[in-house]
Amino acid sequence: MQNEQILNRLAALKKEFEVGQARLRELEAEQAYLRETMLRISGAIQVLEELIGKAKPEPVAAETATLAAAVN
Repeated sequence: MQNEQILNRLAALKKEFEVGQARLRELEAEQAYLRETMLRISGAIQVLEELIGKAKPEPVAAETATLAAAVN
C-alpha cells in the first residue's frame, strides 16, 4: 500500500514538473518577444528625439539670429 502511494506521488510530481517546464518555456519566449519589442520602441524613441532635436534651432543659432535681426 505504501509503495503504491509513493508511486502515485512520484507520478504526480513528474507531471507537475513537466507542466512547470512547459510554463517556463512559454515565459522565456514571452520575455524574448518583450525584449525585442522594447528594443524596437527604444529605437523609435531615439529616432524621434533626433528628429525633434534637428527641428529645433540650436540655442546659439537662435541667439545669433535674434541679434542679427535687431542689428538690421
